Amino acid sequence: MSNPVEVPVIKVLTLFPDMVRTVLETSMTGRAARADRVRYEVVDIREFSVDKHRTVDDSAYGGGAGMIMMAPPVVEAVESVRQRDDATVILTTPQGETFDEALTLELLDDVLEKGELILICGHYKGVDERVRELVVTREVSIGDYVLTGGELPALVIVDALVRRIEGVLHNGESAGNDSFTETRGGGLDCQWYTKPPEYRGLKVPDVLLSGHHGNIDKWRNEQSVDRTRSRRPDLLGPDSGDDVD
Repeated sequence: MSNPVEVPVIKVLTLFPDMVRTVLETSMTGRAARADRVRYEVVDIREFSVDKHRTVDDSAYGGGAGMIMMAPPVVEAVESVRQRDDATVILTTPQGETFDEALTLELLDDVLEKGELILICGHYKGVDERVRELVVTREVSIGDYVLTGGELPALVIVDALVRRIEGVLHNGESAGNDSFTETRGGGLDCQWYTKPPEYRGLKVPDVLLSGHHGNIDKWRNEQSVDRTRSRRPDLLGPDSGDDVD
């Protein structure tokens, strides 16, 4: 990655701007914006509707249940905010590639280099295929299920990206040893404890109270592998040396 921009801009195109703004102004995503680590632009697709009724959907050619988002409002909304011809424009859809940690880091590099990322929140049964053909450069899914609209998937993507921007989290090492990170070998995080040392008969493991950081790190790594083996054995690669049977 070369010549990263000073403050990247994430642009969310949606039929429900108040919903998106409320989340982006809250918690870590809100703190990141107030600290000038990132900027957000929330665009109401209805502002680009084709008639006085602000219509953005219609029935499908050829029939079938469900309404389809029309191409003109979505395409023109993208064109109104896109600053770079090579800007990544993501459509959130169950048909897209699955969002994971590797894709998070790839998109993070992209937005830091180009300075902008555009997310289209679909709705109804889907979007006119010409939206994909004209402006979408990438399609992303957050899982094998269908939601009412693309707002929640878009916000998931934004949250995952923004927390990895340098300086957003108070402790930058925190994100680096979460589940699915390289520190955890792509597996799950270990268990964590805080005060009190005993609660309702359950005690914090002695090793965590020992002050011996070498032993603590070893214990955490072992627990991470054990938890991954028991809960997500599919994450343990063939070269891990772990028997997952």
